[in-house]
Amino acid sequence: MNGNFNFKTALIVGALLVLPVAQAATMSKADYTAAKTRISADYKADKAACASQAGNAKDVCGEEAKAKEKVARAELEYSYSGKPADQTKVLEAKAKSAYAVAKEKCDDKAGNDKKVCVQEAKAVETKALADAKMSKQIGEAKKDAAEDKRDADYKVAVEKCDALAGDAKAACVAAAKTKFGKN
Repeated sequence: MNGNFNFKTALIVGALLVLPVAQAATMSKADYTAAKTRISADYKADKAACASQAGNAKDVCGEEAKAKEKVARAELEYSYSGKPADQTKVLEAKAKSAYAVAKEKCDDKAGNDKKVCVQEAKAVETKALADAKMSKQIGEAKKDAAEDKRDADYKVAVEKCDALAGDAKAACVAAAKTKFGKN
């Protein structure tokens, strides 16, 4: 059973992280506010649906409702801002939420089975957070590489301008600065 739980949990978290996060398309403030209100309403409805349950099933249901809300809010922020940092926050929210739900599900177990269940859930969360961190580092590395390329192209353009003289040289350097964002 533990192997089955671990496999299912790994599949769920893997699906959350492997699926590309939708390309951010910034939205208007009105759309953002409406989406935020919808997320809150969905959370309240999901939480109310848990009231009919009892025991740990009720706790799991509540944790799933919180997880859904946290992920939806993180995705909304990313959709609104389009910032890579917010994309990383989406991945982190998914990892932490999946862990919280998995940990709550472990409460149905006792003794060593419960300890193993919690450790498996923590291991899946740790892997997912590491993947999110790696995604962030890759994004930063790409940004740094793009800056390095732009700097190199700027230096070449300025070097070409050195063959000119007077106003032509000044115009050439000004054009290079504009083209490569070196104002």
